[in-house]
Order: sequence, then C-alpha cells, then structure tokens
Amino acid sequence: MPDIPKKSSQNVLFHRLDTLLVQSRDLWQVKAFDCTSLPWAAQFPHLAERVWSINDEDIDDLDRVQSDLIAALLPSLAEDLKESGLAWELSLLGISAPLCDQSDEALLSDKALSHFSAGIKGRKWKQINAFAGQLTRCDSDVLEWCAGKGHLGRLIAKAHNRSVVSLEWQQSLCEAGTTFAEQWHLPQTFICADAFAAKQNQLKVNQLAVALHACGDLHIELLRLAATAGTKNIAFSPCCYHLIRAKEYEALSAGGRNSKLGLSRHDLQLPLQQSTIAGSKQQALRHKEIAWRLGFDSLQREVRGCEQYLPIPSIKQSQLSGDFSAFCLWAAQTKSVHLPENVHFENFERLGLTRQRLTRRVDLVAHLFRAVLEHWLLLDRVCFLEEQGYCVTLSQFCSERVTPRNSLIQAEK
Repeated sequence: MPDIPKKSSQNVLFHRLDTLLVQSRDLWQVKAFDCTSLPWAAQFPHLAERVWSINDEDIDDLDRVQSDLIAALLPSLAEDLKESGLAWELSLLGISAPLCDQSDEALLSDKALSHFSAGIKGRKWKQINAFAGQLTRCDSDVLEWCAGKGHLGRLIAKAHNRSVVSLEWQQSLCEAGTTFAEQWHLPQTFICADAFAAKQNQLKVNQLAVALHACGDLHIELLRLAATAGTKNIAFSPCCYHLIRAKEYEALSAGGRNSKLGLSRHDLQLPLQQSTIAGSKQQALRHKEIAWRLGFDSLQREVRGCEQYLPIPSIKQSQLSGDFSAFCLWAAQTKSVHLPENVHFENFERLGLTRQRLTRRVDLVAHLFRAVLEHWLLLDRVCFLEEQGYCVTLSQFCSERVTPRNSLIQAEK
C-alpha cells in the first residue's frame, strides 16, 4: 500500500481556517452599503443587540485593535452559537504570524543613512529597513520585483554587498533609481519592463527574489514564475489582495482550489479594512463621505424606483467642504440621474446618517474575521510554495504600528 503524504502543519491550519470562514460567511461575506438592516440579526440576536449597544464614538477605537474587537463581540457571538448548537473554532479569530526577531544592528552607517532615507517617509523607511533586515545573507544575486525607485534594492545592494536587478515598468522611476545607484556606485541595475510580460522574465535558479508590498496579481505572478524557474530563495510581503485581473479569486494551493469559498474582489478587501495610522480628522472626513454617499443613494433609490445601491466615483476632499445638496447634484449629474425639483435634501442627509450607523456595525462584525481571511490567503501562498518543493516560513517583519501589511513569506529550496 503506497504511503499517504503527510499534510504540513500549515496545511492543517489552512483547512481549520477554511472551515471557520465557510461556517461564518453570513457574518463577513456581506456588502454593508446594500444593507437596510443587520442581515444576520435573526440568526445572531445577541450579537445584533451587542453591536447596537456600542456608542458611535467608540466604534473606531474598537475597530482599530483586533484583540479589543474580539473581546467586545466574542461573548455575544459565542452565546448565539451555543443556543443554536453550532461549534465554531472561535480561538482562530485572533490568529497572527509570529513577529520576527528585531535586530538592533544598523544596516547602514549614520552618514549613508541620511542619503539613503532622503525623500522616503519615515514609516515607509522603517518598513524597508525591517524587511531587508530579515533577508537571508548569501552570495546569490537579488531580483527586486516591482521595484519602484528601487529603495529596497539599493539598501540590499549597499548593506548586504550584493548585485541587485530591479524590475519596474515605469520609465521615470527606473531613471531616478539608476541615477541614485550611479551616484553611490551601487551594484544595482534597472530593467524597465512589465512584470506580466513573459519575455521579460528575469528569474533564475541561483537568485533571491524579493518584493515588498507587491499588490495582488503582481506577487502571485512572481510566485508562479519563481516556482517554474526553480528560484532558490523568495521573500515577499503581500499587499492589496483584491487587485487581481479575474473577477473571482483563483486559489494557488490544492487546498485552496478545493475550498467551498468563493472570494470576490470585494471579499478580498476585508483584510485591508484596518487602519492603525488614520488621524481623527481623516476619520471624520471618511465618515462624512460615507454618510453623504448613503444619503444620495437613498435619494436615487426613491427617484429611480430601484432598491439597488448605485456607486459613484471617488471624490476630492474639497467636495466635502460644501453642503450635501451640492454633493447630490454633482453625483446625480455624474450618474445621469434626473432629480425632481424641490428635493428635501435635509431628509436624505438624515437618512444617510442613519444608514451609516448601520453600515459601521455590519462592517464591525465582518472585521472579526479579517485576520482569519488574511491568514487563509497567506497560507494559500505558503502551501502552494510547499507543493513546489520549498521550505517556507510565515512571520511578521515589523509591528502593526509601522504597517498592518507586515506579513513576510520566505521560501527556500
């Protein structure tokens, strides 16, 4: 009888996460703007009562820290599950990868640091430093994927004394990176090319491929090409999972492809819905914008006789300094909605505020599962690489205070 291959610990965890996400999809796989009431209130009455008991002014602070959000909502959810006879593995709600050891050793001298960090925002520079500090030190050349101006690549070239090829499709960014590399005599060269163009594939066997915050299909393309090329080392931090060309997420691993989950681009935005850096002014403007969008939506539903959300384009921040009626007139013109005369804009502005209170609570409950979904997506990548013969680790290369997108996947053949 042939041996049955053992599942890795990551694969087992992936299936546990998958089970929880399938069980709980009514709570997180929702579009809040489409809702006129809590869509799951009948099934989870204690949870519904709990979210309506939370003061509006406390929601942002609660939503900002995942452990606080879990502590606030978990007892009510658990009570609903108990009464329904359902068993969910709720301990997975707080899942996170381990934080890497942070070395106190500086990658650059103070003199070099002032030049290398010039023009880079402090938080971004911290991310670059933390990511570079976790890379395996070896003799292989480095391919920097979706390099931008090559900030990460130049730090690796200088601090690790390694040759770096930086792949970037925008000519102006390549030129700016080349100028800096030449001034500092760095072993860094730029290739201006589309990462999706197969003829420009620069991946080799004896190489370290790196990508810091490559979005959606860009980092997925890196994994597929690197696996095909047999690239020895890969280190990347995913970002913006929803930026994919397909309408639905196409899982990479065998377990992911066998999952009953169907993830839309909207679903893939859930892990990104956590802000640890937005200030009170930014939050207030965001709340105002959402209330106005929902107010206009209530207006267009009545005018058009259609109970369907009508999305409108992004707006300039200056548009929020006017009044609600001006916003509605602009939105109506943009979406070719004919408004009657003597519209009572004040009534629809109040409706927008009422609906905003609802959407914030729908989203708050969905956010209970954002860490679970992101870990599912990360492990889909980890398991795919393991299936290609890599030894893979998943960790956090910096704290969430620096960036919520702090996951680091490292793979070695």
